[in-house]
Amino acid sequence: MTATTSSFKTRDGQKIVYEMHGDPASPQRVLMVHSLAMDHAYWRPVGQRLAAQGVCAVALSCRGHGDSDKPAGPYTLDLFAADMNDLMDHLGWQSAVVAGSSMGGSVSLAFALNYPKRTAGLALIDTTSCYGDDAPKAWAERANAALAKGLSSLIDFQLTRWFGEEFRAANPAVAQGCVDTFLKNDINAYAATCNMLGNFDLRMRLGEIKVPTRIFVGEEDYATPPAMAEVMHKGIAGSTLRKMPKARHLTPLEMPDDVVAEIIGVLKAR
Repeated sequence: MTATTSSFKTRDGQKIVYEMHGDPASPQRVLMVHSLAMDHAYWRPVGQRLAAQGVCAVALSCRGHGDSDKPAGPYTLDLFAADMNDLMDHLGWQSAVVAGSSMGGSVSLAFALNYPKRTAGLALIDTTSCYGDDAPKAWAERANAALAKGLSSLIDFQLTRWFGEEFRAANPAVAQGCVDTFLKNDINAYAATCNMLGNFDLRMRLGEIKVPTRIFVGEEDYATPPAMAEVMHKGIAGSTLRKMPKARHLTPLEMPDDVVAEIIGVLKAR
């Protein structure tokens, strides 16, 4: 089934773009949230596979990203989660499994905490509930580097975090697609999102999450390393944790079949 791209307006009048895969009448529904500086197309390999299994999968471009509106910051996880809630209102969905990768996983945690009745389950992919005590400083430095030197100055840094050398050599088009998307970002929105990621900490609230949760991380992920996944796994009762050998940070692109299996596992556990 061909994907369809649409948009809607949030409660504060911002345009949010989203892409739908599969039959909108399907009772199996997944809302997917992308990594920092990516957009809804990031989830396309996963969305296509989910649609083939009868799932309706919707991926949004968060505010500040892709073709969605890019209002001035500051941004917060709560703000991004409220946009997801507005999207579910727009779609007429009462609830859905929420899948988030990296930044999207942190936003998904905030959504589950703020809108528990709308969260049927969680798939947390290469993500974290906190970036650590030095996060505000480290993320501010990344934001300032982008503002001072441009996004192109961060490409080498990003590529080694996103994918391992072997995957990049075998899949140059995938890596280049991420570079192209990254470079299209609005630099002020990027900086605002970096500061958002440096200033959240949901570790003490993980025990509030009561829905089926699967956590998935690459063993070579040093953006959100396995130790951060362990914190979420220990904090969310009944969650599962799967560590993937030879995988880095953007596993929905690196190994979409494995990520789909995790999401299907959450759907079956509802």
